Amino acid sequence: MSKTDGKQPGGRRLHVRIMLWSMLVIAVGAMVAPLGGYVFVEMAGAQSFQETNPRSETWRQAREGNVGVTTVQGQETGVLILNSGENWRQLRNGVVANVMPWVLGTAVLAVGLVYTLVGRMRLDAPASGKVVLRWKLWERVLHWTTATLFIVLAITGLSLLFGRAVLIPLLGHQGFAAYATVAMNAHNYVGPVFTLCVAAMALAWVSHNIPNRTDLAWFKAAGGFLKGKHPSAGRMNGGEKVWFWFIVLVGGVVCATGVVLDFPIWGQTRETMQQAHLVHAVASILWISLFLGHAYIGTVGTEGAIDGMTTGYSSVEWAEQHHDLWYEEVKHQAVDASEVGLTSGVAARAVESTMTGDEKPASSG
Repeated sequence: MSKTDGKQPGGRRLHVRIMLWSMLVIAVGAMVAPLGGYVFVEMAGAQSFQETNPRSETWRQAREGNVGVTTVQGQETGVLILNSGENWRQLRNGVVANVMPWVLGTAVLAVGLVYTLVGRMRLDAPASGKVVLRWKLWERVLHWTTATLFIVLAITGLSLLFGRAVLIPLLGHQGFAAYATVAMNAHNYVGPVFTLCVAAMALAWVSHNIPNRTDLAWFKAAGGFLKGKHPSAGRMNGGEKVWFWFIVLVGGVVCATGVVLDFPIWGQTRETMQQAHLVHAVASILWISLFLGHAYIGTVGTEGAIDGMTTGYSSVEWAEQHHDLWYEEVKHQAVDASEVGLTSGVAARAVESTMTGDEKPASSG
């Protein structure tokens, strides 16, 4: 037997040991290797935490409403973002912007239906040309000043509230931005003057608007809009008193919230301003809606109603039909329309219609 043949058994045993150890290493490695994933995850997580974007972390803290440090003095100046702002935005662009237009539309529809179904309330008696003083000059100036400012505020306020949906498609973004700047400045500057006028009206006419039992009868008769005898009323009827107290209460809320928004100098927080804005918007639209009814009744809806607020005088027929209790107090003050220089209104037209060609005054031209 050669030397080579004598060494073969030892070589086989070596190969077997190598194979066994290899299989053992593979088996152990197969069991241990997966455990390394946990170590890798922990290391990767630690590395990821250490490598977090500082900007993302700052934004996250800002969104949480954390209080930071600033040199600016004032309420909440250390809070970059207030979470309630998103709630305000959703209410403003959601409920207010989507529901309140229906309130305005309902008011317009109601006025149209009343005019169509009931028509204009005419005077029962023919005009005699006699008039009584209803509103003094200062009262008319106060009324029309307040009414003019109200219309300016209504137009600018509604256009700012609904401009995104209505005006941007018409004017474009740049055109609306230019208009919104003018509208916002006008709204902010006119508002305080309007507030003073409303306060003056409330003080001037509160004594004439105290509710009484006569008003209940007026409401039962629907103010005479339903055919039949016109209900009795003093200087102010039930409907006018409702309008007055609506101005005092709801209008007072509009004015108060407007002052809060216009003058943020009394320590108001941003959340207070947001709440004031929502109340301001809703109350204003309710006010505008009722104003449409007031404007209709005082102009187209009732013959002769506008005369008192334009000339200061009302025809005795109008006064007796709509405010009979008040007329009994002032009928001794009745004068001819020509004596007070009236050139317009129911009484003035009556005087003119009774003149013959020879009786008419000659033209100064």
